[in-house]
Amino acid sequence: MYENLVDILIYLYENYLDGDGPTPPDENELREELVEAGFPTSKIEQAFEWLDGLASRQGAQEYRAHTENSIRIYTEEETNRLDAQARGLLLFLEQSGILRQDSRELVIERALALDSHNILVDELKWIVLLVLMNQPGQEAAFARMEDMVYNAAPNYLH
Repeated sequence: MYENLVDILIYLYENYLDGDGPTPPDENELREELVEAGFPTSKIEQAFEWLDGLASRQGAQEYRAHTENSIRIYTEEETNRLDAQARGLLLFLEQSGILRQDSRELVIERALALDSHNILVDELKWIVLLVLMNQPGQEAAFARMEDMVYNAAPNYLH
């Protein structure tokens, strides 16, 4: 049985959102399918809320641009939930041009919206992928991230 909200997001991505699968059924049919796949109803509701939160921020410019050489300082809650490896991944993705500063902030916000206390690096990769998929003009970054999720990820410093 699946117990993680990210598992539902991965299931939805791989079955409906990656562009290769069929058109998603209506929301009620999708909920039934997820229950039949073994996901708990409470997690399914949380996943839909999480996706709604992401969709509401599509193309939003709520995160102010910073200067090129600025440094991101994490809050206590962020450092408690995103360990050094996760923060290192975010830095690597930003330095390699996959994440912009505004996308990074959206990734952090969506990661903290998960119900888990600690966000694992593999979960964070999926969050980045879903955020990039939802951002207009980020097709190249999305393709690079999708390659990173499905293939061996490069080593990065943290």
